[in-house]
Amino acid sequence: MTDSHAHLDMCDDPAAALVQRAAAAGVTRIVTVGTGIDSCRRAVEIADAHDGVFAALGIHPHQAATPEAGRLDELRELLAHPKAVAVGETGLDTARDYATPAEQCRLLDAQLALADELGLPVVIHSRDAAEETAAALAPFTGTVILHCFSSPALLEPALEHGYYVSFAGNSTYPKAPELREAAAAVPADRILVETDSPYLAPQPVRGRRNEPAYVVHTVEALAEARGESAETLAALTRANAAAAFGLP
Repeated sequence: MTDSHAHLDMCDDPAAALVQRAAAAGVTRIVTVGTGIDSCRRAVEIADAHDGVFAALGIHPHQAATPEAGRLDELRELLAHPKAVAVGETGLDTARDYATPAEQCRLLDAQLALADELGLPVVIHSRDAAEETAAALAPFTGTVILHCFSSPALLEPALEHGYYVSFAGNSTYPKAPELREAAAAVPADRILVETDSPYLAPQPVRGRRNEPAYVVHTVEALAEARGESAETLAALTRANAAAAFGLP
């Protein structure tokens, strides 16, 4: 299996222990995600130190009003690392007031341009901003991964444009049937699974700090929603992650 989105630099346990437990659970590839330049540096260091770990590097929309938003040249340099496989996470989030919509849009547009320049996929964070996210992504012709999919309103544009749609542990919660319905509607070659570690532990381990090993629970819940075996979905999502991120 592949955990397509984790924040190993934010977890309590050392990355080595997390990677080891993930492998024991059958999770042999992890994309660890940076959310600012210092976080991106740690993500690269972790990826460099562990087989099967890769890095997505970006500046989170919550930092769009900070000096971090002006460090795109440093981000470009980090993305030259051989284990850097995507730009992001970047995107739009109106659920918090850390930055104005205009500031977030400028930062998102700059990172979309960087992804286009470097020929890399982009990992998108979208919270309470489905319409705005769809509009911002419409001109972008590269590969899009919608991380931690939680907005059914984004499903139609995602299907229309062939975006990859990644589901996290919140899709397993009893009060989130709409997310399982969305997962059932995503084509077999566009669905991904993730933990978003250390956040959003899936229902069987809810209340714990999340980690890549727990993505198996999300696979099981989504497989049931899609009417297929967990083994089938694990293989599909592993192949899709390889295609989306260009993984070996």
